[in-house]
Amino acid sequence: MPVQLLGAAEIRSLAAELDLTPTKKLGQNFVVDANTVRKIVQVAGVEPGERVVEVGPGLGSLTLAVLETGASVTAVEIDHRLAELLPRTAAAHGVPPEALTVTDADALRVTELAGDPTVLVANLPYNVSVPVLLHFLETFPGLSRGVVMVQAEVGERLAAPPGSKVYGAPSAKAAWYGPWRLAGTVSRQVFWPVPNVDSVLVAFRRDAEPRGDEALRRRTFQIVDAAFQQRRKMLRQALAAVLGGTAAEASAVLESARVAPTARGEQLGIDDFVRVALASPGAGPG
Repeated sequence: MPVQLLGAAEIRSLAAELDLTPTKKLGQNFVVDANTVRKIVQVAGVEPGERVVEVGPGLGSLTLAVLETGASVTAVEIDHRLAELLPRTAAAHGVPPEALTVTDADALRVTELAGDPTVLVANLPYNVSVPVLLHFLETFPGLSRGVVMVQAEVGERLAAPPGSKVYGAPSAKAAWYGPWRLAGTVSRQVFWPVPNVDSVLVAFRRDAEPRGDEALRRRTFQIVDAAFQQRRKMLRQALAAVLGGTAAEASAVLESARVAPTARGEQLGIDDFVRVALASPGAGPG
């Protein structure tokens, strides 16, 4: 039996069954349009037999669209009621039991995933989208690509290149893992309830080779954070505390990394930050 997707009326019926009112705290805006969830799956390039992790499956709209391809899903859901309902919904819509695994947990605390998924898909709320993405990319090196639906402002920041007005620490940290791109806009009208912000799809693909080990990643991210905490200052000032203690010491490190001490954080790409990290006091090989 082919997998059947959820429609708007059925989504409201499932919510009513749980006496569920979507909450702003959990960022619960459920997608009620089948074309939208199929588009996410298509952009992610999900193939039959692949293992996909979905963060925040909610009532299962996107989950069923992934399962429709013949892929299997590990779904991470923080709301206990939704986590309990999802397998029943999937079974009622033609999903074989072995194709879906539900993990009832906070995505920011998950350290193991059933099936070692290679693809990430998600409809992520604004307040946790960047931390969740960075946590999953750091914790699960087997994730090779993915597509997430996020608030437009967050998506634009994730995909921003150096020099862009919205380029910042999330942009640089995301780029550590590989390239990101905006992959489409999403109408507010496909959600229930209708949000008061615009959404976009953002796609990523992990680099074939990591930029460095965990120690280098942590050091690089420390430097990225310092650069953007005082983004109006020149790097010799903004990075003084993490590159020796004085502006002169920071300048020496920056020059050895071929970075102008008078530059600002928004001018540096991730490779520049890595060079600074490698040149900094106490840095080991990447």
